[in-house]
Amino acid sequence: MTALPYWRLSSFYLFYFALLGATAPFLALYFNHLGFSSARIGELVAIPMLMRCVAPNIWGWLGDYTGRRLAIVRIGAVCTLVSFSLIFVSKTYAWLALVMALHAFFWHAVLPQFEVITLAHLKGQTSRYSQIRLWGSIGFILTVVAMGRLFEWLNLDIYPVAVVVIMAGIIVASLWVPNAQPENQGNRLAGDGFLLQLRRPGVLAFYACVALMQMSHGPYYTFLTLHLEHLGYSRVVIGMLWALGVVAEVLMFLAMSRILARFSVQRVLMVSFLLAALRWLLLGSFAEFFWVLLLAQVLHAATFGSFHAAAIHFVQRSFGARQQGQGQALYAALAGTGGALGALYSGYSWNLLGPTLTFSIASLAALAAAVIIGIRSEE
Repeated sequence: MTALPYWRLSSFYLFYFALLGATAPFLALYFNHLGFSSARIGELVAIPMLMRCVAPNIWGWLGDYTGRRLAIVRIGAVCTLVSFSLIFVSKTYAWLALVMALHAFFWHAVLPQFEVITLAHLKGQTSRYSQIRLWGSIGFILTVVAMGRLFEWLNLDIYPVAVVVIMAGIIVASLWVPNAQPENQGNRLAGDGFLLQLRRPGVLAFYACVALMQMSHGPYYTFLTLHLEHLGYSRVVIGMLWALGVVAEVLMFLAMSRILARFSVQRVLMVSFLLAALRWLLLGSFAEFFWVLLLAQVLHAATFGSFHAAAIHFVQRSFGARQQGQGQALYAALAGTGGALGALYSGYSWNLLGPTLTFSIASLAALAAAVIIGIRSEE
């Protein structure tokens, strides 16, 4: 049996999610630094998420059709860096919108295909997925802490340079990873078409919940940093708070194999949705209280950690080997749809309705996901 290339797989997750750590907390801050309004910031942040509605399905189909998933990962990583580097040409709204769309088209090609490669290396040991994926969380933590300090010392004009350096790390990590192909999971699943598997009980409801959950994250990923700055928190403290959330996520990943062995995927998802609804209420109404803010960030263990691990497990068991890429891509696409809607509505409502009502809408979206998964679990 071939040994699991643990560190090679982990290094890729580290750099990939380091890039998310550079964009999720700080991209809106950078656009605010450039002088854009909250509505324009919401639109610019939504563009990469909208690309998740299109790009993963295109690349997912190509990966399933050709089987050359690792080549797609490497090409996507290189094109991500090249297209994002166009940001140095101009800082106008139209040009930045183009840069956001181009780099996201290639960036979102990468992760769904790499997830399939990782699961193929695990050879059915899906409980070990969280042990590899946690390095992505570590990369996120290191980035938000380092960038929080960097932007206290230097002007935000340095931001694009820092992002390009991380993108170069993704390329290097992708070149280090060995290839692997998923094995057939039984004749029925291997032979069934993607649409037929999609119509299996609970699968469409799951994807609807994914979109709602990511929609609920819209205000968090778009405006949390600006929200906390307005409340008087420093960028160093804000970076530490983002890191705290991901530390909680890491601890959850470490525990997920035991949790999924004891509880059903549907039960884990429902609890994650309910805790997300609570978290957004806390952030929208009580973030000026530091202890409440700490609690809200610890809840990231549920709103991302347990949710994502359970969702990956659900997708992996719901699709055959030949449809794994499309299943993961649809997960990314529905997450992108929800995330884009969340960024857009929060961008328009932030000044109009204020943080409290904007986060309350997010809470309702997460609660709706809990209701849907609860109904499906009882059928």
